[in-house]
Amino acid sequence: MRGSGVSQVLEAPQMEPDESESGAHPIFAKAPRSVEFNKLRKRLIRHTREALEKFAMVRPGERWLVALSGGKDSYGLLALLLDLQWRGMLPVELLACNLDQGQPNFPKHILPEFLSGLGIKHRIEYRDTYSIVTDKLPTGATYCSLCSRLRRGNLYRIAREEGCSALVLGHHRDDSLETFFMNLFHGGKLAAMPPRLLNDDGTVEVLRPLIYCAEDDLGRFAEQMQFPIIPCDLCGSQDGLERNAMKAMLSDIEKRMPGRKDVMIRAMGNINPSHMLDPRLFDFAGLADRRTQA
Repeated sequence: MRGSGVSQVLEAPQMEPDESESGAHPIFAKAPRSVEFNKLRKRLIRHTREALEKFAMVRPGERWLVALSGGKDSYGLLALLLDLQWRGMLPVELLACNLDQGQPNFPKHILPEFLSGLGIKHRIEYRDTYSIVTDKLPTGATYCSLCSRLRRGNLYRIAREEGCSALVLGHHRDDSLETFFMNLFHGGKLAAMPPRLLNDDGTVEVLRPLIYCAEDDLGRFAEQMQFPIIPCDLCGSQDGLERNAMKAMLSDIEKRMPGRKDVMIRAMGNINPSHMLDPRLFDFAGLADRRTQA
């Protein structure tokens, strides 16, 4: 039935700490022991901890729903959060969740086998949003925007059902920068993906702990961790041309001027309202009243 849903919550048997050869969470069992990988892991952990602390994301004892698509970013998000939890640095409960949206040829076995094998508590839910999207949009259209909205609505619902205070997403530094420039060039506003927000009905927070993490770092991390990646193009649709153009532009800037992406993401947290053009944020009309008389 179109839009029908099936969900399953699995309490996988928990592994004891000494079952992990690396002395960390079992998800790191296949991780390299190289100095290069350790530096990469530490850098990602450092950026994740900075976001968690700077934006006051953590309230001890709460439960988080961690969205897991099967892509490199969501795998990296789950691994980094489990790493911090294992080390006693993240006092929250984690529930991994995959929403199977009914895309053709979606490999349904990969995520349940991966999560169960590592003793990670998870929920797998089936909702045929793919049929809804293909009904609503013409052939050849990009499905990503509507698909994303339907996915987010279902994840909010699941978070409420599971008693989770937050939905945690794997959006990273590059996602936020691309969104910023899309809004700048096409929307006529300065806005990006925030690290933390409240959904429209005020029931679930959205957290993005990877907001300072580089996409390239997450890609290398996923490859070396040997995550079973599920491609995001199963339905034949890809992100729109505007986002791809922003990605290409930022990649070119970074290639010509290394380090610019880090500068730009820091700039988004270092705003001077009096040097912008928005009278809602700064009282330009009141400047005359504060002017020192000669």
